Amino acid sequence: MTRFSRSSVPNPGDRAELGRVTDRRPPFKYSALARVWFSDTDAQGIVYYGRYLPYFDHARTEYHRHLAKAPFSQEGGDLVMRALQVEYHAPARFDDLIEAFVRVSRIGTTSMTYQCAAYLLPEEELMVTAELTVVLVDLGERKPVPIPEAIRFAVRAFEGDDLAA
Repeated sequence: MTRFSRSSVPNPGDRAELGRVTDRRPPFKYSALARVWFSDTDAQGIVYYGRYLPYFDHARTEYHRHLAKAPFSQEGGDLVMRALQVEYHAPARFDDLIEAFVRVSRIGTTSMTYQCAAYLLPEEELMVTAELTVVLVDLGERKPVPIPEAIRFAVRAFEGDDLAA
């Protein structure tokens, strides 16, 4: 397992390092870095529980970008949040560096389920885990539409046997 020190962690401001392919935490194959800003903390000085969702959203966006710009949104449609389950394991604080891992674990007819995990660097301590389900919705009709084959292909090609159909 790769261990990071503060000096060896990639610079999160470097465009090439906003997200990256990784084999450090199977079955996750992708992660993104996030720095805890002062505005992310609450009166107790720890990351406000709702701030982990933007960290995971950032990782999901970079994951989508990595998959050859697969059409995760399309003309008239977009992915919308359907369900969310979060479990908090340990607190993060101002200026901590978090690595948010993301993967698509399942693709249904109109939905996809993502698994996420946030780790504190360089300690590698598990902070938060989450499962998110999104549905592809026709924005005009406000009804679910099937996930296009191009998305299925891109995700299957990346996730391999770790993806449930």
